Amino acid sequence: MLSYGALNLRSPRDKWILQESESENKLDGETASDSESKSEFGGLPPVPTSDDTPEVLNRALSNLSSRWKNWWVRGILTLAMITFFFIIIYLGPMVLMTIVMCVQIKCFHEIITIGYNVYHSYDLPWFRTLSWYFLLCVNYFFYGETVTDYFFTLVQREEPLRILSKYHRFISFALYLTGFCMFVLSLVKKHYRLQFYMFGWTHVTLLIVVTQSHLIIHNLFEGMIWFIVPISCVICNDIMAYMFGFFFGRTPLIKLSPKKTWEGFIGGFFATVLFGLLLSYVMSGYRCFTCPVEFNNDTNSFTVDCEPSELFQLQEYNIPAVLQSVLGWKTVRMYPFQIHSIALSTFASLIGPFGGFFASGFKRAFKIKDFANTIPGHGGIMDRFDCQYLMATFVNVYIASFIRGPNPSKLIQQFLTLRPDQQIHIFNTLKAHLVDKGVLGNPEDA
Repeated sequence: MLSYGALNLRSPRDKWILQESESENKLDGETASDSESKSEFGGLPPVPTSDDTPEVLNRALSNLSSRWKNWWVRGILTLAMITFFFIIIYLGPMVLMTIVMCVQIKCFHEIITIGYNVYHSYDLPWFRTLSWYFLLCVNYFFYGETVTDYFFTLVQREEPLRILSKYHRFISFALYLTGFCMFVLSLVKKHYRLQFYMFGWTHVTLLIVVTQSHLIIHNLFEGMIWFIVPISCVICNDIMAYMFGFFFGRTPLIKLSPKKTWEGFIGGFFATVLFGLLLSYVMSGYRCFTCPVEFNNDTNSFTVDCEPSELFQLQEYNIPAVLQSVLGWKTVRMYPFQIHSIALSTFASLIGPFGGFFASGFKRAFKIKDFANTIPGHGGIMDRFDCQYLMATFVNVYIASFIRGPNPSKLIQQFLTLRPDQQIHIFNTLKAHLVDKGVLGNPEDA
């Protein structure tokens, strides 16, 4: 290896760049012990990891090899998490939104803790305080927008809420500006660069975690099926890719995740598409899953009762001639939503894993195995939701592009808040438009 002097590097920055390059190159070729013995960030040791498997499982699986022990631990904890998922679905939309908020906070905590562990020896002032303050500000902004959008009548009915809603964006900006000024005042001369690193760290974390958590809640309001099916497809792909890779995996898929294989990737894809079709067929028959989640102002509670849209009504489709001879059918009856589920499950199995690869690269950069040790055999909460956040963004964009149309109830809510003269003007304009289209008769012809 060439020394810095042999290369005649003239500045500390040149040496730092070479160090970074050497460290990245070594990470791909060195052994686990080598990679854990060094650190890219000023000689700081890697974040330690520990085996937090419950003692009862350790004793029960003590006779198994580490490979099969890990398989059983992951399997048992996966079943426990799936059971918990079913329970919170049964408890309804409000509990689901609360769980999304809790998951968001835990993911934020795990990522910020990594930053703090890496840079804590520099004693950066106010880092964690400002990080949590910015989390509060961003959540206030997003949830305030959601409350104004989906609980409009309730907000207009209560005077304090109406004032907060009217000036919501100004208040949100003022809160953020306060944090911004606090950050500037906290700058220390010898740590400028590190402090700006962490300022960017916090904001990127907010973008990844909080923004996409907000999109998950928006998807939930479109109908629980838009929340459950995408999440279930990601879970199914994760499980089936692991199973196919465990039993049949031979060909490495990507260097960032050495345990991922092409066999697992392809097997997970076909299994997820089939699972998405079956789950969509079952859920499309129940109004509690297909109806939008709306707030009932009379009962002050959420309702999921409606007349199912065309997406959730069985229709007959012609099978392509090429497949008719193979299947022996000319037509098939299915829900239109099942066609959309193919797009959702395809994204979950082909693109969704790249969220996991991104997280793997992030962890390798900081020489850690998992974001945390919250779930034995699985790592932290962020380790389980790295693909879910990417999926949530896709679902929200998909709904906005191909599904969602104008919402009459929201238009009426906004109409009722206008001044009487504005309401009369809109009424006369709408009436003239309907007369021109022939929907209403012309009063002058009567």
